[in-house]
Amino acid sequence: MAEQQKQQILLVDDDIAHRTMLKVNLSSLYELFEAEDGDEVLPFLESCAVDLILLDMKMARMNGLETLTLLQESPFASIPVIVLTAFSSVEVAVKAMREGAYDYVAKPIDMDELHLVITRALGFQELKAENKRLQKHIDQDVSFGGIIGSGPAMEELFETLTLVAPSDATLLVSGETGTGKELVASALHRESNRESGPFIKVNCAALNENLLESELFGHEEGAFTGAVSARKGCFEQADGGTLFLDEIGDMSLATQTKILRVLQEGELNRLGGSEVIHVDVRLVAATHKNLEEMIGAGTFRQDLFFRLSVVPVTLPPLRERWGDIPKLAALFLERYATKNRKDLKGFHPEVIRIFMHFPWPGNIRELENTVERAVILCQGERITLQELPPQMLPGEMRSNEQKKVASTTPTLRDMEREMIRATLAENDGNKSKSAKLLGIARQTLLNKIKEYGLG
Repeated sequence: MAEQQKQQILLVDDDIAHRTMLKVNLSSLYELFEAEDGDEVLPFLESCAVDLILLDMKMARMNGLETLTLLQESPFASIPVIVLTAFSSVEVAVKAMREGAYDYVAKPIDMDELHLVITRALGFQELKAENKRLQKHIDQDVSFGGIIGSGPAMEELFETLTLVAPSDATLLVSGETGTGKELVASALHRESNRESGPFIKVNCAALNENLLESELFGHEEGAFTGAVSARKGCFEQADGGTLFLDEIGDMSLATQTKILRVLQEGELNRLGGSEVIHVDVRLVAATHKNLEEMIGAGTFRQDLFFRLSVVPVTLPPLRERWGDIPKLAALFLERYATKNRKDLKGFHPEVIRIFMHFPWPGNIRELENTVERAVILCQGERITLQELPPQMLPGEMRSNEQKKVASTTPTLRDMEREMIRATLAENDGNKSKSAKLLGIARQTLLNKIKEYGLG
């Protein structure tokens, strides 16, 4: 079997000692090339292809940011770049990431961290290609009333909704919490002959029995304490349109009986009233519960179940619709970027990979909330792993991200040491002048120099 070809890395650093150290640590895994300064990068790439660039930020002729800018404007912009920067210049590295760098590693280099970042970065091109393939597939999706989807389950759902939309048939929409049952009801109304009529929605789980009955059927003046005037219920408000009853499995048997009467006879009485009121309403009901099991337990009426499920439809959970995740995420990104007035260009491919492997117990609603949170937290042009909730990251990646955050957060000692080092450098090592600028005694400065090993 032929030996697998090593992936190729270009080291860009004007410090020959540092390049040598990197070669010693990386040459067993990768084929390495060297450039002595940033101005050599583009000429090199024109004659030799590489998979990744390790780019030092501080170089004599062309610094890392200038080199990165040229790379982003060149045909080689897709090559992932990891920037190497002094601990005191982390802010510059963050700016480099905003300019297109994949990631950064602070000096002195932790080789375990560098190996991890390189491994992740070398998958960048493959992930981007996978993302493009998925996007091409998703662009061919079918839809119904603005709801997107792909795969056999969604195609069957859209076909059923398209056929039933023009009718007045009652629908029972089943599915886990967050799968988009209300979206289906709303889309069904828009695609029906009742589009010009009202669309009224009620969450049956949000109200106790007395309030729910009043909400649904209305009441007359004096029907109960606080009923100071007559009020139309949701069935009357939805006359000529569509009424969506969410979580219908949470209503009492008494309320179920009244719902059944409206479905069978098209009439109702307000609470406290004797007048028979006729309504023309299309009913769409939804539940995340197993109503057939509730029938067996005596908590849901079988005759109402039959009336509701004239056309039963089931929404698949998001974990079974993995092909829809990138486009749903893109829709939410556009929505919340606009809402928060942010100019975001998309997701890092590794974020999409995590999205597609996450189980999403909260389904589409959880995905939407996750994207909204990421948009709010994002400070760059793309959503990265840093904006995701920790529980979404695989265990090893989670600990490494937390370690990285901790390692890049300077302590007071770090900041004091760096301030002293920088002041000495600016004053050519003059200790008396440096002590004066720092506002400390010369002897104190000498002690600090010894403590921090700056002598």
